[in-house]
Amino acid sequence: MTLSCFFGANSRPLQTPRDKLTRVGDARASSPQYDAIVIGSGPNGLAAAIVLAQAGKKVVVYEAQPTIGGGTRSAELTLPGFVHDVCSTAHPMAAASPFFRSLELEKFGLQWIQPGAPCAHPFDDGTAVIVERSLDATAAQFAEDQARIKKLFSPLVNSWDQLIDSLLAPVVRLPRHPFKMAGFGLHALQSATSLARKQFKTPRARAVFAGMAAHSIIPLEDRPSAAFGLMLWATCHSVGWPFAAGGSQKIADALSAKFRELGGEIISSRRVQSLDELPPTHSILCDVAPANLLRLAGNRLPRSEQRSLARFRLGPGVFKVDWALDAPVPWNAPECARAGTVHIGGTFEEIAESERAAAQGTVHDRPFVLLTQPSLFDPTRTPGGKHTAWAYCHVPNGSAADMLSRIEAQVERFATGFAKKIIGRSVRTPAALQANNENLIGGDIGGGSNDLWQFLFRPTRRYYSTSAKGVFLCSSSTPPGGGVHGMCGYHAAKKALKQF
Repeated sequence: MTLSCFFGANSRPLQTPRDKLTRVGDARASSPQYDAIVIGSGPNGLAAAIVLAQAGKKVVVYEAQPTIGGGTRSAELTLPGFVHDVCSTAHPMAAASPFFRSLELEKFGLQWIQPGAPCAHPFDDGTAVIVERSLDATAAQFAEDQARIKKLFSPLVNSWDQLIDSLLAPVVRLPRHPFKMAGFGLHALQSATSLARKQFKTPRARAVFAGMAAHSIIPLEDRPSAAFGLMLWATCHSVGWPFAAGGSQKIADALSAKFRELGGEIISSRRVQSLDELPPTHSILCDVAPANLLRLAGNRLPRSEQRSLARFRLGPGVFKVDWALDAPVPWNAPECARAGTVHIGGTFEEIAESERAAAQGTVHDRPFVLLTQPSLFDPTRTPGGKHTAWAYCHVPNGSAADMLSRIEAQVERFATGFAKKIIGRSVRTPAALQANNENLIGGDIGGGSNDLWQFLFRPTRRYYSTSAKGVFLCSSSTPPGGGVHGMCGYHAAKKALKQF
């Protein structure tokens, strides 16, 4: 999300003639093999490649890993037959993405599974709030906050199809729905702490909002953490928080199948060390973190731009655990089994303390834990009768702290007997996450810090462009930021097409 979340944006298809071809690399080459090269096969890299191929360009994608997908990969991380998602599992923004919807990815094998409810938030008294697909059913659980929740979220939910283009747009433009977007912006530019205190009277409503806002991976006292809380809560009622049947890898597989249908080529296990090693081409789009762009681009960028990219601030890291389970998670509040995602953190104050600790370079004894339990709704992920779950908490960037016991204690707190269900586990520290995906520097899964300035201007005021002719950045470090939606790649490719 960018400033356009608050005031709107429009995106229109571009007509891109194929004449006036210039090249990155050997300018003397008369016939480059590819019109464009994309580095990285995450959702944004694949989205960029598809946009270019749709415009008639000959495109190749280079992927350093043997398997494509970036954050949308799946593997048997624990025991044979147990399919785990290497990074993300619940995909509200993929379901909401205007570009992904336009591709009709179901024709390429992608199937969305909607859990019985998008999200649950358990409490220490053995009860839970279940965020249902229905806003009315959700609001009814909040007693005196019922009317307030409906008033806050009804405009977003009722206008979702009209607003999503603006919420995932690149930069400020004249909005199609200025009054609706301005209304959202008045709330979204606040901190989650400020909004929760103003809008909600009950501790339960504040706690649920804290869980949503904590996806921002910034302190809840900081702006614009409220924007994440509002947007993610609204997605529960508009598009849900679905899983990809068979694992998140199926998203990458569908995108790659679409790309290949358009004539694109993907070369895996092809690590690019420098842009200078690439064949002549018109445009290079890099689905990489700003630090990796600096490594690739080298002296092509002026020192001032190198300094700007070097100042790009990373967000906290995550510590992730995947479990193979002998049975479902035994929630103290049984209704949590209806939810695909469970926010574990108790009160607003406790969640706020945990997120503040990660930003300040320490770890919390009771970390806020995000947990998904996909096998409850997708039995293809496990052998008969068994289950998977994963969870992570936020830690300081690059932290070496062992959070396993803390995470499992938090789950046990709300699911007595959980430890007895574990038959296998895979633990990934921030360093391990980065080793598996070079863009996750220090375990930062959000493409950089979401503090207000960087939220609006990421990674620099150039957004997708660089000073190097024909070189673009298309990763989650560009607008509209982190999440599996492909819109960073989409907007970067549209920018690149203007220069053909």
